[in-house]
Amino acid sequence: MSNYTKSTNFATKDNLTSGNPLKIVKGTEIDTEFNDIATAIATKADLASPTFTGTPTLPTGTVATTQSAGNNTTAIATTAFVQAAIALLYPVGSIYTNATSSTNAGTLLGFGTWTAFGAGRVPVGFDSTNALFDSAEETGGSANAIVVSHTHTATTTSTDSGHSHGSSAGSGFISNGGGEQLAGGNNLNFARPTATATGNASISSTTSISTEGSSATNANYQPYITVYMWKRTA
Repeated sequence: MSNYTKSTNFATKDNLTSGNPLKIVKGTEIDTEFNDIATAIATKADLASPTFTGTPTLPTGTVATTQSAGNNTTAIATTAFVQAAIALLYPVGSIYTNATSSTNAGTLLGFGTWTAFGAGRVPVGFDSTNALFDSAEETGGSANAIVVSHTHTATTTSTDSGHSHGSSAGSGFISNGGGEQLAGGNNLNFARPTATATGNASISSTTSISTEGSSATNANYQPYITVYMWKRTA
């Protein structure tokens, strides 16, 4: 891009005396000036819809027309357009998350009103079929894992259908252990009695198991990682 620089100082000619040949404006001088002007103009951009080449550098604070939202052409985006585009990504009700910065999201993003959100809670997806999760920002659950202390009781019953004990009949004798004779002979014969018994046994057992369960704070957390969350309210 070139600038126009005047080659002939026409004003100095007016101060020359009459008859001085330099006082005359020559056609070549006029031609040179017009050619220099044309060259300079040809390298300048038009005010309306200019086409730039190379790597143009705009001065700081340049003001341009902000494009409409959703414009996906090659038009140059202003800071207002960029901020508006980002704002579309975070409409009211959106959650912004940052793993390291506790700065309010409104300061970081440059728009909207944001409030800290979900302190100590993990988000869960909306589920219209589950009463626990069927409305927005519904809360529930507990950080305290509680298993009530309790005992277990077991009963075992065994039944014996009955049985009998007996001995078979037979003969026997009583011996005096010596040479003496008893009436009727040396030994006294007699009939062996038969014994029969029937009984039922019913056994009931009660077993007590040791106490189980505990109540422990912070014992029921899923694996987690702490972040800063902000909700856009306006």
